Amino acid sequence: MGRLKDLRAMVDAELNRMENPDKRISAANHLYGVSLAATMIARRRGLDPELAAMAAMLHDLHAYKTGSYDDHAHRGAELARKILADLGQTDERETDLICSAVYHHDDKLVVDGPMDEVLKDADVIHHCMNDLSKAVKDKEKARFEALCAEFGM
Repeated sequence: MGRLKDLRAMVDAELNRMENPDKRISAANHLYGVSLAATMIARRRGLDPELAAMAAMLHDLHAYKTGSYDDHAHRGAELARKILADLGQTDERETDLICSAVYHHDDKLVVDGPMDEVLKDADVIHHCMNDLSKAVKDKEKARFEALCAEFGM
């Protein structure tokens, strides 16, 4: 998975530009955590785990770069497309799958394509499992319960 390693290096370089070390650590924790969850979910569902991991590494990068979550999923898809073009290691179909997942990842109450759903579910897993002291958000409850059933938790 050389291209995932290359993408992670690009993402790490972006995160290292963040001035606040606590926010930088939190961002890296979230992107890598969602990437791991996406890999596992994609593998279980018979989808490409590398593409899922790549989408997860990019899904909130726009928000971390700009400090704003305003329309971050849609703007993040544009940034992801640029980064993937610069990386030059995905074909048009792969780029479209990754960017679609990033674009739709914040729409937790809507069902989209299979790879979109992997990223949404991976994001929910990380939100719900990273800090067990926090309550599950209402918009994530149904997904989290379905994931718990899918993974026998």
